[in-house]
Parts: sequence; structure tokens; C-alpha cells
Amino acid sequence: MAEAESVQPSPAQPPQPVSIPKRKPLPTNEAPVAEPTATTTFTDDQGHEQLQTIASDPEKDVAAGTWEPQTVNNGTGRRFALPALSLVVFDKVRLGPLDKYLPYEQRKRRYAVAGIFAGILLALLALIIGLAAGLTAGKKTQNLPLPTSNGGPYSGDLTYYEPGLGACGITSSSSDSICAVSHLVFDAAQTGSNPNANPLCGLKIRLRRNDESVDVTVVDRCVGCKATDIDTTTSVFGTLAEIDQGRVTVDWAWLESSPVNVTSIS
Repeated sequence: MAEAESVQPSPAQPPQPVSIPKRKPLPTNEAPVAEPTATTTFTDDQGHEQLQTIASDPEKDVAAGTWEPQTVNNGTGRRFALPALSLVVFDKVRLGPLDKYLPYEQRKRRYAVAGIFAGILLALLALIIGLAAGLTAGKKTQNLPLPTSNGGPYSGDLTYYEPGLGACGITSSSSDSICAVSHLVFDAAQTGSNPNANPLCGLKIRLRRNDESVDVTVVDRCVGCKATDIDTTTSVFGTLAEIDQGRVTVDWAWLESSPVNVTSIS
């Protein structure tokens, strides 16, 4: 008999892992757990009961009068923290007899006290600005060539113009020995609304250049003149310089001693 063929058993195949899809968690409808809080009642200085809610976590409690950070967007996508002062600090402020006129509600009382302090600060700021402006104006007036006990000599430009009806209400001609002083000097001496009553009107000034001198009377106000400039007629200008020169330097002084009360205008 032929030998039976031997059959070799096939090796056992290792088990293949089976991929089982995971199930998605089911949505829950549980409400967020609220942090436990405690409510306390206290009585303010005016005898009114107030309610105050305090969180159970002491790390989340905010002390009265502390700085609370606020997030502010500056428009560039970056955020930075900006401190904000709580109005609780005004609860300790007492205004004496004025307290009875303040609102009983605590929040409204804080805003009222804050408004009072803001008004006081604005008033003090306005007072400081006014005093500073007054002191500055006084210093400028003292530096002007006004007819005081030290009324000169001063040095400035001498020019000429065609006169007519001046600021002092006097009509003049080119042959008159008159002049116009700077608007800075004229306006500084003005004491009322009527320029004809200006204390400088009719005062005498002595002009001197080289060896020549001329006395002139103030009858007008020169808008384009600096503080020490004098504008006069062609007849006076021709006595001190050549007409073709148009503008020359001149020394001048007031002839009257202290005719203007500088203290009242400074």
C-alpha cells in the first residue's frame, strides 16, 4: 500500500483586533452649579437696614475701597487692565449738616458725595487758573511804557501817518504836533468803554533824536505799533528825520509825572 500523504496542519492565525467606534457622550441638561452665597443684614449710620451678599469663597470676596481690575480693548486687539476705584470710600465721608439733604439710598448717596467733591475740585481749578491769568496780565502791564513816576526815556520806532479823527475824539491835520501811541499802551490805560475818556488822551510826550526834540500830544491809538513805537505826523517826522526814511529810531519820555493810576489798571 502506498504510504498515506501526511497533511501538515496550517499554523493558527493570530486574532485580529476589532475597531469598535466610541460612543459620543450624551448631552446633559444639568444647570451650572451656583456658588453658595450668604446674605447678611447691617444697619448704616442713618438707621436704614442694608443687605450685603458675600461669596462663600473668601478668595473671591472684594474688600471695600479696593482697586477692581477692568479689561479695556484699545482697538489694536490687545487688552490691558485698567484699575477702577470703588465708590465705597465715600460711605465714610460725613458732610455734617448737609448729610440730611443727601439721598437715603446708599448708591445714590455715593454718587451725590462724589459729585460734590468733583464740583469743589473744578471750582478750585478755575480759581487757580484765574489767579494765574491775573498775575500774568499784571506783569505784562508793569512792563509797558506807561506814564508813571518813571515815565522814560524809552526807545522805539518813529513813523508817520495821515491823521484825522483819532481814538481820543480829536480831529487833527498833518501840520499838528500830535502822535498816536501803541494800542498795547492805550488799551492798558483804558478804564471804561469810551476811548475818548482814556487817561492818556491829551498827555504830552517829548521826542528826541540826535540833537532835535519835539513835544507832541497823544490823540490817537496805533494798531500796528509795538509797545514803544510812536506814530506821528509828517511835520513832526520831518523835524527829526528825512521823510524818505519812513522809519527811524527815536527816544521819548512822558512829560507828566504819574498822571495815570497804574495800580488800578494792573
